[in-house]
Amino acid sequence: MANSFFETNVQFDLPKGYIDKNGDLHKHGVMRLANAADEIIPLNDPRVKMNPGYLSILLLERVITELGTLKKVDAHVIESLFTADMAYLQDLYQKINAIEPPQMTVQCPKCSGKFVVDIPFFGEA
Repeated sequence: MANSFFETNVQFDLPKGYIDKNGDLHKHGVMRLANAADEIIPLNDPRVKMNPGYLSILLLERVITELGTLKKVDAHVIESLFTADMAYLQDLYQKINAIEPPQMTVQCPKCSGKFVVDIPFFGEA
């Protein structure tokens, strides 16, 4: 049986970079695919309950596994990012965790042309 493999970690380079307390610049990092717990657990955090916008901070804290030579990427690091870097990471998160509908190749009965169509998930019209 063939072993299906897909990448669960994505490398990135921040547009601006994080500057730590020593003045060192950290631009290269790794983000892993999110799991269900990554999206559910932060919802119970009091910071998210007070400010729903804080959810992005906690999601990124959970899925960014490396940033430069930092030992840990925590909420403080994410909070301290330049807005361009925050926007970049939010976009990357959406791209790598997007749900892609299954597809099927079909053939037109009139012209015999073949094309690919999306198969809707259950409940979609």
